Amino acid sequence: MYEEKIVLCGASSYEEKYYLNPDFDALPDSIKDELKIMCVLYVSDVGGILTLVYDEEGNLNFEVTSEEFDPMFDEIGSRLKIKQLQREKEELLTALQMYYKVFFLGGELCY
Repeated sequence: MYEEKIVLCGASSYEEKYYLNPDFDALPDSIKDELKIMCVLYVSDVGGILTLVYDEEGNLNFEVTSEEFDPMFDEIGSRLKIKQLQREKEELLTALQMYYKVFFLGGELCY
């Protein structure tokens, strides 16, 4: 069905905007709120643009970009913040991967 990267959501410190892919409107509001808070706080802390992207296998990845020569972007802080989010939000991120694999890639639930 999907043969390339699919964006789940993202936030930009440059445009001060948050984006949620409309394909994921069926997610519970509490999950959508948690994603928004996570992304907006990330870009508020370290700057740049954070995008949560599913790869071809259904793995959810953090992708970070910044404008060239952006003195406000904290590259080291970015890596540390992503590791922190992956640790603190492990249950959420795992559930989002399973959701994508089942509902978008047609996989089966594994217990």
